[in-house]
Amino acid sequence: MDPVFNIFTDIGQTAMQQYHQLGVAYLIFVPLAVLLTCVSIMFLVVRYRRRGVIRDLERLDKELSSKREASIVEEETLALPPDVAEVRALDHSNWLKRLQVGLTKSRESLTLNLSRALTGKTKIDDDVLETLHEQLYRADIGVKTVDRLVDGVRTNLQNSERGDMTAIVDCLRSQVVDIFSKNEKPLNIPVNGPWVILIVGVNGVGKTTTIGKLAAHFLASGKTVLLAAADTYRAAAIDQLKVWGKRLNIDVIAHKEGSDPAAVAYDGVKAAMARSTDVLLIDTAGRLHSKTELMDELAKIKRVIGRDLPEAPHEIWLVIDATTGQNAFMQTQAFKDVVDLTGTIITKLDGTAKGGVVIGVSDQFGFPIRYVGVGEKAADLRTFSALDYANSLL
Repeated sequence: MDPVFNIFTDIGQTAMQQYHQLGVAYLIFVPLAVLLTCVSIMFLVVRYRRRGVIRDLERLDKELSSKREASIVEEETLALPPDVAEVRALDHSNWLKRLQVGLTKSRESLTLNLSRALTGKTKIDDDVLETLHEQLYRADIGVKTVDRLVDGVRTNLQNSERGDMTAIVDCLRSQVVDIFSKNEKPLNIPVNGPWVILIVGVNGVGKTTTIGKLAAHFLASGKTVLLAAADTYRAAAIDQLKVWGKRLNIDVIAHKEGSDPAAVAYDGVKAAMARSTDVLLIDTAGRLHSKTELMDELAKIKRVIGRDLPEAPHEIWLVIDATTGQNAFMQTQAFKDVVDLTGTIITKLDGTAKGGVVIGVSDQFGFPIRYVGVGEKAADLRTFSALDYANSLL
């Protein structure tokens, strides 16, 4: 029995030793595993929370950056002269509303009269074309341009099934846009040196006021501007330009009343060059009682300012008062005879039913329309758009 007992005793002792060894392993590795698991979970939690904090910080930084940018823009806007701030704030949709309101008298005079005259008409015949010719002529578009528009309606619609008012207006609108589009020309902006723009026009058309509004527009686009009061024959013109200069916080180069206009223009160019000014606007006298005198004066201005800037003036814009109607054609021809015009600015469209004069001037003289004005504020002057004008008038 002893040998058998010894065998079982040895087996029991071996089993107990293995049990103790495994127990010790469990006691060591299980807590270690639990500890590692807890540490891993804590690491993941901390990492997740850290990422969340980073995202929150990035979002907060973006929000603060946006607010800072908005604050900077707001501060810059508040620092701008009111006229400049208003020009910068005016978007296209609001301007289009102003243009449509400004052309109300012209639109009603043209389209309402046409509508009354063509009520019940469904076919383009000679009577319809004659009525159309009469109404377009009353809109001060000009005989030559009216003939062209009526011929276009005859060619496009006389044999067409469409002969109602809508078809006629669509045809007219398309032709008007074509007239403006063919006369569009790029601005002659110099690569180096100031951009010199000579503003001409008869007295009373709002020339000096238009210069002030143009200055506000250039300032709103981020350009530096200088004004030169070369209309030295009217003290009021010099004073008025100085008022605009003070209003817009820009300098005005001016001499005494009766001074040589060319000398003022020359000093303006020298000052603009010395200050690295972007745009120089030069006001001029609007006397047409003596074409010879006006021609000599403008020729001298051009010659004098060309000494230091050979291509100056880069642009010569004629300001036309829309309320003068067909007198605008005579004014344009008069200035065309004495100076190389590069564009026209039509003002006071809101005060007349003769807004069609814009079409006639562009068509008959081939000049691009640079700006149109429909009110007293600087924001009421805007770069001309053929499509906007056609859609607002017709």
